[in-house]
Amino acid sequence: MDQRFLLLAVLLPLLGGALLPLTHKAGKKVMYGTVYVITLATSLLTWALILTCKAETLTVVVLTKELTLSLRFDGLGRFFAGIVATLWPLTVLYASEYMKHEERQTAFFSFFTMTYGVTLGVAMAANLFTMYAFYELLTLATVPLVMHPMTRRAVRAAKTYFTFSLGGAAFAFTSIMFLIGNGYGGDFRFGGFLEAGYSGSKNLMLAFYVIGFLGFGVKAALFPAHVWLPKASVAPTPVTALLHAVAVVKSGVFAVIRLTFYAYGTGVLAGTWAQNTVMAFAIFTIFFGAARAVKEQHWKRRLAYSTVANLSYILFGVSMMTQAGLAAGLLHMAFHAEIKILAFFCAGAVLHGTGREMLGQLNGLGKKMPITFGCFTVAALALTGIPPFSGFVSKWSLLTAAAQAQTGMVYLGAGVLLFGALLTAMYMFTVVCRAFFPCAGSEDGKLASEHEVSWRMTVPMTILAAAILLTGIFAQPIVNAALAIAGGIR
Repeated sequence: MDQRFLLLAVLLPLLGGALLPLTHKAGKKVMYGTVYVITLATSLLTWALILTCKAETLTVVVLTKELTLSLRFDGLGRFFAGIVATLWPLTVLYASEYMKHEERQTAFFSFFTMTYGVTLGVAMAANLFTMYAFYELLTLATVPLVMHPMTRRAVRAAKTYFTFSLGGAAFAFTSIMFLIGNGYGGDFRFGGFLEAGYSGSKNLMLAFYVIGFLGFGVKAALFPAHVWLPKASVAPTPVTALLHAVAVVKSGVFAVIRLTFYAYGTGVLAGTWAQNTVMAFAIFTIFFGAARAVKEQHWKRRLAYSTVANLSYILFGVSMMTQAGLAAGLLHMAFHAEIKILAFFCAGAVLHGTGREMLGQLNGLGKKMPITFGCFTVAALALTGIPPFSGFVSKWSLLTAAAQAQTGMVYLGAGVLLFGALLTAMYMFTVVCRAFFPCAGSEDGKLASEHEVSWRMTVPMTILAAAILLTGIFAQPIVNAALAIAGGIR
């Protein structure tokens, strides 16, 4: 397929979302239908590009010799775009039910659709400048989604998210300008730019890499810049599902992978103080996020802290700077996306159907909402790392990669990962036990009117639950793809 279709895949949801307010007078059915068509068309086009497009560069805008806005679909970009294109239509179907009684629906779906295009722009970026441009646009597109309820808490959460994102972007920009200033502004190249030609101060170069890692790590909720993520759980659940599972946080992880393996290069980073520094941040974040999730009693915020921990599972794999570590990180990037978006869908279904959001309010609710809590049980099993679900495959791969690395810091990370699995079981199965096995007398007759949510919410949840099982049982093609990308194969 021609490279020009890369631009179409980005522009279709961008322009479609921007023009969506024109459907306002035609009614909600037309608006929903337009969103469905744009989303499905974009996903089908993206998958066609993933399967057929060559890894050649499409230059869209030339600013200077070093700064061009260019698109290119290599293996890593295809992997990320595949995750996004698969999960977005399910989220739109879920959102059409969740948001049907909310105000300002047209504005919501307008930004929601534009975010799809921006996220694909991050995936398809051919160079540092293009990736950074879409990365910044992602913040601008998602801030209105976080503050959509327009409550005081939502506005504060949006301000926090915007402030942290700008700060992180400034750090990332500094790191990128170091590379471009030294003449390394071309297309991403597996192995990086610096191994063969950089002759400047190595410590200075390493410092700029750490700055860039921490900058992009803001969207990946790396401690101590994780603060925005739990606060953002005040947004509507379709937004938090995408923020915490697909678009924003995975874009942060994706950018860190680009910076590490396709810009600086592990040849100049592995075995240095910079590697130990970024790995230490990832290891501590795993422990911190899991521990806070156990303590948190608000269901969506509990899942948010879980996301904080699990994103650093991926960063831990990346910071090993080995083929096995990167492949394991990519696997967890994909499998965590499907698991966590399902977990948020379940929490949102309960909030939408019953108004309950605290753990103490879930007692006995599993009998009234068996599909919702059955799907959440699948998510709990997978996130804990129980076979044959997909989460087991990625966590086992991380532990295997850690065993192969044979360094003290990596062994420490493996130990924290195992302890994190124990904490994951605690904070996930607490919900399951409350829903299905409440203490005697805890239901107190308050569940008589509760019932399962509509098919627009249960169908996406059921599909995701089945996908989690199937991608765990038949994981080998995805494992092979991750290994090929980590080995530098396009």
